[in-house]
Amino acid sequence: SDAEAARLRRIERKLDLILQHLGVDMPDAVAGLSAEARALADRGEKIAAIKQHREESGAGLAEAKQVVEEYMAR
Repeated sequence: SDAEAARLRRIERKLDLILQHLGVDMPDAVAGLSAEARALADRGEKIAAIKQHREESGAGLAEAKQVVEEYMAR
């Protein structure tokens, strides 16, 4: 279901944050972005990438913005 998928994405994001805090580098996994959201970010389309991530993950605006900005900073 959609609720289960959103819950799983939230859990994955938390795990990604733990890995990041511990200094474990997993390039694409750390950001938790789909290939489509990464492609938008890679083209400099930050707002579109944030919107894409929010639609896919159910994340709030602040969380999605943080995820995309972390990815773009790498």
